[in-house]
Order: sequence, then structure tokens, then C-alpha cells
Amino acid sequence: MEWGKRRTRWPGAAYSRGVPGASGRVLVVDDNKVIRQLIRVNLELEGIEVVTAADGAECLEVVHQVRPDLVTLDVVMPRLDGFRTAARLRADPRTGHLPLLMVSACTRYEVENGLEVGVDAFLAKPFDPAELVRTVQRLVPGPLGRVRGPGDAEPAAGHAGG
Repeated sequence: MEWGKRRTRWPGAAYSRGVPGASGRVLVVDDNKVIRQLIRVNLELEGIEVVTAADGAECLEVVHQVRPDLVTLDVVMPRLDGFRTAARLRADPRTGHLPLLMVSACTRYEVENGLEVGVDAFLAKPFDPAELVRTVQRLVPGPLGRVRGPGDAEPAAGHAGG
């Protein structure tokens, strides 16, 4: 099987790599390019399609187009931090059901504020790649979903996170 890179023109600098037979899609939001790539590579190795965004503002610009099964968020980012991004995702009926994974230092402050805005799980940096994959798989019910096409229905708003 050959995997080819495909740069999709989302608004901004989001990155998407087509993964034939992908078992789901994750939107990775972090201002650190190395962290985005580390998360992307580890999830793609598990057959998960990954789209990246450099900050919360870019996340909110692309989330409705890419329709991910899960969003990972860093806390400290320019323009729009992870807490405000999570709060806006939760407030929008189209994204309120999405599992949110905060990948950060996971201080007590971050965990408490993350829980207040509806974050489902936390993964401390530096993270173990196997723990990243397990956490993502735990947060998305069933096999990690599937890549949805243009005509597919959105997930039900009553989605129950892990």
C-alpha cells in the first residue's frame, strides 16, 4: 500500500494527509510544529487521518470542514488558547459532541480549567506515544469511527464521550 501526501487547502495553514482506509480523523491543534508532527505521525501509524491547525482560531476556521472524530488541544497558543477554543467548540451545537483531549503540561490549573470548559481527557507533555493512541481510541466509541464523506450524516448530538 502506498501512502501519498496530500495538502488540502483549508483556510490557513492546516495540514491533512490522506490515509487510505483510515479509521477516523483527528484535528490536532498546537502552535508547536514539532508537537503537531509527533502527534500526527503516531496517529497515522495507527491508520488515523490527521488534520493539523496551529492555534485555536485556525481550529475554529477548519473544524466544520474537516469534521473530525476528536480534537486535541494545547493550552498555550497565540490568538486563541486551548481553554477558549474548547469552550467555543462545546458551545457550538455542531461540535459540542466532539471528544476533546488536552495535550499540555497538565498542571492542576490546566486540568481544573479544562474540566470547567468540557475537556474529556488530559495527556501530559512529554507524552508516551502509546498512551496518546490509547487515549484517542478510548475517547472515540467503537472502532475509531471512519472518515466521513461529503454526503454523510453528522454524528448525533447526544454523543457520549469516554
